[in-house]
Amino acid sequence: MPLLSEKVVVITGANQGIGKGIARLFAAEGARLALCARNAEKLEQTAAELREEGAEVLAAPTDVSNEDQVDAFFEDVLREYERIDILVNNAGAFDGGRLDEVTLEGWNNVIGACLTGTFLCSRAAFAAMKSQGGGRILNIGSISAQRPREGSAPYAAAKFGVWGLTQAIALDGRPFGIVCSCLHPGNVRVERRSDSGKDSDAEPMMETETIARAALAMVTLPADVNFLEAIVLPRDQDYLGRG
Repeated sequence: MPLLSEKVVVITGANQGIGKGIARLFAAEGARLALCARNAEKLEQTAAELREEGAEVLAAPTDVSNEDQVDAFFEDVLREYERIDILVNNAGAFDGGRLDEVTLEGWNNVIGACLTGTFLCSRAAFAAMKSQGGGRILNIGSISAQRPREGSAPYAAAKFGVWGLTQAIALDGRPFGIVCSCLHPGNVRVERRSDSGKDSDAEPMMETETIARAALAMVTLPADVNFLEAIVLPRDQDYLGRG
């Protein structure tokens, strides 16, 4: 039997990259998907591809840093599926530079997409999971949540916050059967790297499928078990000595 048969899974930032990879694997395991992202065109392309592969997909353009949009999206999900079994908080953004060069706009964009969005979506899912007797929230963090690189203050701060928020949600969720975990990827070959013009072969890279497989392992454990934190990175990537 598929590992996620009939499970309702919400994935943010699902139009490309890690989010799309997780959506594809989870659909193959029988999940009923609810996907959101800011880019409506790419989101609909992804949803169409998944539907062609046989997946059941609800897709809605959503800025996860916007409270009204998040609340409207989760209302649509509950209206369509009547429950939420798993939330994957994957939406994010990157902006950086030396600290004295970081703009407030850039800072707010990253904090909004990575941290505020994780809070807003988790809050909405938590309420639904509480009433139904439990569920799982998986936050996509980063190894930058533990060992930042130079010139990455907004992203590092956001991902450190996601890891702290994960632990707080895990504690708040215990009485209600809600499990919260955090997956920290290292370098992943995603569209953002190609679009930025960076040579994705300059450093060791993983494919999105690798992260999707790790995510699947974390959300398919018994309901009374929490795979609280995982770090997944290429064998040869600088990590302990990065900076």
